[in-house]
Amino acid sequence: MPEEFLHYKLYKPYGVMSQVNLKGYGNKKGLSVLYAFPDGVHPIGRLDEDSEGLLLMSSNPKFMAYVNGAKFEKEYYVQLDGDITPDAILQMENGLELIINKELVRTKPCRVIKLETEPPFQARIPAPRAGLHRPYSWISITIREGKHRQVRKMTAAVGFPTLRLVRVRIGNIHLNSLQVGEVQALPSVVPI
Repeated sequence: MPEEFLHYKLYKPYGVMSQVNLKGYGNKKGLSVLYAFPDGVHPIGRLDEDSEGLLLMSSNPKFMAYVNGAKFEKEYYVQLDGDITPDAILQMENGLELIINKELVRTKPCRVIKLETEPPFQARIPAPRAGLHRPYSWISITIREGKHRQVRKMTAAVGFPTLRLVRVRIGNIHLNSLQVGEVQALPSVVPI
C-alpha cells in the first residue's frame, strides 16, 4: 500500500517564523501557534518572520524538493516606500547585482507589474510605516529563485524599500481567500 502524504497551505502571519519547532528561539512564535501539524510535516521553503502569505507544508520530502526547485514561480505582492518608477521596474525585471550571504550574485530576470489598486489584504498588525514620509505603491513580482531576502534586497537596490511583502502564489497554488493564520489541508496528490 503506498504511503499517504500530508499537504497543507496556510497564510503565514507577520511575526511568525517558518518553523514548527522553535526550541532555542526564546519568545519567537512558530507555525505550531496556527495549527497542530502532525509529526513529519515541514514547511516547503521559507517566508521571513517579517513576511506573510502563502506557505506550503508537506510530509513528502520528494515533493518538498520538487517545489523548492527553480521550476515553480513564486509571486509576491509588495508594498513599497515611494511611487515605483518604470525605470526601477525595468532594472528589477532585467536582474540586479546584489550581495546575498556575503556573495555578489546576479538575480535572474523576473516579471514585475505595478498594481493600480491596493490588494484587499487584512490590515497588518503592526501596520507598516507606509505614507509617513512619502507615498507608497504596490507591485506584483514573480521570481523562480528565492535567495535570502531577495525581493526586499531587489526593491531596496532600486530605491524603493519594501514595507510589506505577501506571497500570493507558488506554481498554480494561490492564497485565494485564506485569511491571516488560516490553514487548509490539501489533497494527497497536490495539483501543482
